[in-house]
Order: sequence, then structure tokens, then C-alpha cells
Amino acid sequence: MSQQKHTQAPAFWEKRGLKALLLWPISLVFGWLINLRKALYDLSILKSNSIPVPLVIVGNIRVGGTGKTPTVLAIAKALYLQGFKPGIISRGYQGNSSNLKLPPEEVTPESLPSEQGDEPCYMAQQLAHQQTPIMVHSNRVKAAKALMIKHPEVNVIISDDGLQHYKLKRWPAREGGRDIELVIRDARGEGNQWLMPAGPLREKTDRARDFTLNIGSTETTKIKAAPIYFQDAPNFVLPVKTDQLYQLASPSRRISLNDITQLLNHDEAFESQILAAAGLGNPKKFFDLLKSNGLRFQEMALPDHFDFATNPFKENTAKVILITEKDAVKCKQLNDYKDDERIWVLPITVDLPNDFVAQMLEILKRPKP
Repeated sequence: MSQQKHTQAPAFWEKRGLKALLLWPISLVFGWLINLRKALYDLSILKSNSIPVPLVIVGNIRVGGTGKTPTVLAIAKALYLQGFKPGIISRGYQGNSSNLKLPPEEVTPESLPSEQGDEPCYMAQQLAHQQTPIMVHSNRVKAAKALMIKHPEVNVIISDDGLQHYKLKRWPAREGGRDIELVIRDARGEGNQWLMPAGPLREKTDRARDFTLNIGSTETTKIKAAPIYFQDAPNFVLPVKTDQLYQLASPSRRISLNDITQLLNHDEAFESQILAAAGLGNPKKFFDLLKSNGLRFQEMALPDHFDFATNPFKENTAKVILITEKDAVKCKQLNDYKDDERIWVLPITVDLPNDFVAQMLEILKRPKP
């Protein structure tokens, strides 16, 4: 796999400045094409398909990582505890799943991220204890049908992303459409609230949905700042939780974030000895989380789905390297990293509010005509 170049979301997406204004006419065309595409599916000119079990779509309106994958994991665990047998479908990323000519593939804890994608492999490892099947393919309908054929016990499907994947029937749920659509939102908000390429949005902020979930944000002022974004859908804040760090080379070795100073040389500057690296759609979230725990460190923002084919840590002299579990899925399979005792992994989860779980269950348990 070739090394990826680091790209970041354009800074002009956050405000309505000159660059955004120059691109705004293209955004109008983009918006028109979005509405046309929806209309073609609604009129059955473009074909959509239903599935015979309840469907939960976890997606976002803003481009880039907002926290879909940890939310999918939290929902899969919550439904399992409530007696459901969930299955997960995903597009995958940079793996065989992107080839439409190939059949859908099931992801297991032993699957390779280079073949099935880093996020599906991460989810498979996290959900191994409850044996939740995961199927990947660019066509989510094919993925869902293949999953149900191989695992007929599955009685609810969660789609990791796919809010704009209208091959999966949209409305109404009673006719085999989507039972629940969740929009995931992070602390960045909606930027300048314009569609691409003038802004960061895939769809307009007033897009209908069943729930809006805010990852890690406790600032109610931000939630109230854009009431049009939420429509009449219930709005919840999902707190972010961290667990103990574990060493990539020896996962049984664990320490808390507060005890990380035990690994450092106290004669050297604190921040020069710690490197935090993240290959996420929004690496800043990982860095901000570490800062909120009082850490000072060097930052290394890597591209989302970074493949680690070239070792970005090789020349770095840090005594501790902190990475995410999503990146650890790839690193632990590569010789350059799996024996590097400097690398420590920080597990991150989100908590689902009880009220949200209760409302989600109420929808999923409704009888279909």
C-alpha cells in the first residue's frame, strides 16, 4: 500500500470568507444534485431495496470523522444486552470491499485491515465476545443481504455510515425502509453551514433524522446555537470515556493516563518525551481528549485510515507514543510497530444515555404491519 499524504479539512470551511464565497455557486449546484438524486430514488427511477429486519443508520452530515464507529459499537453492545442479535454492515475502506465486482466479505477478529478496512476490523475485535457479525461491501444492500443469508439469527442491522446511501430504502420504515436514522455531530459543529465544496456539509442542516447525537460535547450553548440543525428530533450528548492505556507490544501491561509519568525521564522536558499520533478524520479530538487529562505532548496528525506502510515514528525520539485503537489494529500486524515498547494504546468509548436507549428500543420493538 502506498503512503498517504496528510490532508486536513480546509480552514475556510469554518467561516463564510472569500474562498467559501467563491465556491458557493458550486455548492448550490451540489445541493441541486443531492435533491435530484433523492427525488429519483423516491420516484423509484433509481432502485432502492428494503431488508426484512429493523435497520439503524449511523451517519453524519459533516464530512470527516465525527465519531460514527464508537457510536456503532456502543449501539451494538446496548442492543445485545437487551436481547437483540445485531449485525453490522460497513463500506470498509481501501480494502476489497471497495471493488463492486467482488462479493461482500465477512470481517472477523483475524481479518486484515488492508483487505477489509481498519474500522470493520476494529469493530470485529471489539465485538468478538458477543459474536456480532460484520459484513463489508460498497453496496450496503448487498452487504445486508449477504449478512442475513449467512447469519439468519440477526434481527437488527446497524449500518456504519450510509446516511446518504439511498440504495437502502429511505422511507417509510413500515414499508421496509430505515427504522432509525442517527446523525452524529462533534464539537466542530457545522462550520459555515454551507454544502461542499464551499463548506463541510454533505447535506443541508435541516435534513430529517430520528436522533441527533453529540459526541463528547457538554456545551449546551453550542447545541442551542443552531436549532435548525436539530429539527424536532431528540438531541442527546454522548460522554466520551477513556480506559487504561495498554502497551502494543505487551497488551497485558496497563497503566492509567495519570501514571504515564512513570515511563518518563524526569530530567527531560515532559512534553518532548510524549508523542500523540492519530490517523482519524479529526485527529484534534484525540489530542483535545489527552489535553483534558492534563497531558502535554508533541502532536502528529496523520491522514484518516493511514496505512502505516512507512513508519512515522522511526526518527522520533519520544519515550512514549500514544495512539488510538483504530490505528493499533494496523500497527500490531506490522513488524515495525508490534515490538516497539514505546507505543501505548488508549481505548476510547462513548456512553449512550438511558433515555436514548429506551427511545431507540421503543422504535425497534414496534410491530410492522
